[in-house]
Amino acid sequence: MNRPAALRDLFSTRARLQRYLDVEAALALAEEELGVIPAGAGTRIAETAKIDRLDVDRITAEQATTGHLMVPIVGELARKVGEPAGGWVHWGATTQNIEQTGDVVGLRDVLGIFEAQLCDLLEALANLAERGADMLMAGRTHWQHAVPITFGFKVAGWADVMTRHLERLDQLRPRLLVSMTGGAVGNFASLGAIGPDVQAGVARRLGLRPMDVPMRNIADPFAELVLLLALIGASAGQIADEVSRLMGTDFGEVAEDLPEGDVGSSTMPQKRNAKQAAQVVIKSAEIRGLAPVALEAMIQSHEVDGPRFAIMDETVERSSILAGEMLEALLSVVSGLKLFPERMRTNLDTSGGLISAEAVMLSLGKTIGRQEAHEVVHHAAKSIATGETSKGFAELLAEDPHVSAHLSPDQIRVLLDPAQHTGLSSQIARAAAMRARAAARQHRTASR
Repeated sequence: MNRPAALRDLFSTRARLQRYLDVEAALALAEEELGVIPAGAGTRIAETAKIDRLDVDRITAEQATTGHLMVPIVGELARKVGEPAGGWVHWGATTQNIEQTGDVVGLRDVLGIFEAQLCDLLEALANLAERGADMLMAGRTHWQHAVPITFGFKVAGWADVMTRHLERLDQLRPRLLVSMTGGAVGNFASLGAIGPDVQAGVARRLGLRPMDVPMRNIADPFAELVLLLALIGASAGQIADEVSRLMGTDFGEVAEDLPEGDVGSSTMPQKRNAKQAAQVVIKSAEIRGLAPVALEAMIQSHEVDGPRFAIMDETVERSSILAGEMLEALLSVVSGLKLFPERMRTNLDTSGGLISAEAVMLSLGKTIGRQEAHEVVHHAAKSIATGETSKGFAELLAEDPHVSAHLSPDQIRVLLDPAQHTGLSSQIARAAAMRARAAARQHRTASR
């Protein structure tokens, strides 16, 4: 299944039109059941509310003439239903009731695609975390070597964040997937006391929840979706950025699985650029740029603000399509990522043992105190970093009486072995992989 294409199809004009017809059908059936419209009228409307039974060209032409989305749809449906049942089409509803509810039905499928993509991504991240669980590499903070880690530990952070995004997707559903059938301003003026029952009937038929306060200016669930996609985009962008950096010539620790015949530059034959990761970074930035637009669209004048809701509709559609493309590209990066542990180890050893300075400080601190140990080790490390000495770190430490009085050269050598100071990197990587797989499995099972 081409999921980005499926997302684009969900936002197509034809798919939207059928969803609006589905809402009109649900409305008519609910009203028939409750006696709001005559018996049989709702059934006749529902039977006719199929896009293949309507003249779509006529609808499109009348939309261009009237400048209105829903009036031509309602008119064409009523014409096809015929009298007298056609006179009950769209009874007590307003355009946004049908449009927003129909769009929400589509967003339910959109969320399903995102859920599947995140589950696939979590499983791929779990595999990657396990592959690199014991793979030594330099941990880096502020662009400098910090302490040794494993590559799997790095991936554990990626999986942990994406697991929370999957949880956020679940938490959004009850707030977003609601049916609104409150009429012109949302107070059920056109339906009266039976209005909430009609709305509940529509929601039940569409598999949604009825909106508690069906006011047309309530837009926070749609903004929340865009903000969630921006969060996912930021996390995806972080992963892709990191992959791109680690692919760099000066690192060379990982590489995308580039296809045979890939060319990185028209003038530099040696180039092997990060391409899928670059697409993730680009789309991530575009999605994040839509977050403030969604927040702006929440600010509605009076009981509804047409332009701002149109902005929200476009923002939801654009961010959703971008997110689907981005997640598919990120899945390709993670699933095919090549790891180069030998290069990781070479880079780890670049500092000549300085990356394990903390291990020496902590061991020494047990006898002379942490602060004094920090000063002693820092002095030796600084001498090497500034070029004041040509001696190695281990040799310099062994010559310092503050150190030699408490640590032998063999002990210093063991402490400077980066494999001895990775903490719980491997365990954290494997535990994160288990959690990621469990989350993916749980969501797949629940969605069946």
